[in-house]
Amino acid sequence: MSGNRRKAFLVTAAIVGGAMLMTACQDGDAAKDNGAAQGSSATPVGDAATPAGSSAAGSGQSTDKSSNATGEGTEDAAGSGADTGNGKRELVGQSCGANDISWNTRSETQAGGYILIIAKAKPGITCYLPAALPTVAFGSDGTQAGPAEQTAGKQIKLSGSTTAYAGVNPKTTKENGGKELDFIIVGVGDDDPNPVSLPVGTITVEDPIVTNWHTAPADAVPFS
Repeated sequence: MSGNRRKAFLVTAAIVGGAMLMTACQDGDAAKDNGAAQGSSATPVGDAATPAGSSAAGSGQSTDKSSNATGEGTEDAAGSGADTGNGKRELVGQSCGANDISWNTRSETQAGGYILIIAKAKPGITCYLPAALPTVAFGSDGTQAGPAEQTAGKQIKLSGSTTAYAGVNPKTTKENGGKELDFIIVGVGDDDPNPVSLPVGTITVEDPIVTNWHTAPADAVPFS
């Protein structure tokens, strides 16, 4: 149950409970008045008002406590960091999204020619590129580059002047053919909500591959 629904449920329960308590007190006072000698008409009214007022205050306090408990639970659940298992939370690094990064591309001639993707964090941002392939897609049909390396890379912290590199070979086949394009689409993982389109000049795309992220451009050559 979500925090808002739980809070609404507790408040509703407190109001209904207060109303039932008021009704029970009033019914008890009415029975007592019918069985007792008739006295001043102001007395039963005052007696009936007192428990009703008390129950209203009680229900108000219950609502406040329930509301506070719910608020504290929501705040704790929304807190940043990873649970260490001892009731404490430790801060973890923010994963990079494509919109956290300043992007560039450069054409290289090594390994038959490839595209070097260059990534730096935008000013004021510190984030982490995951130890996984960048997502590189081509054209409207979403052709996606496969892995150029057999093992996963390392997580890279982007901040300040730190730069990450990945190499893309758009065509690994020897035969003629493929589709002609002049841009690539890059994201940080398949779930990146804000992939970017990067101009690369005219390229022929067929069975493309991409390397992991590296901190040295010489390590990002996509040998097929």
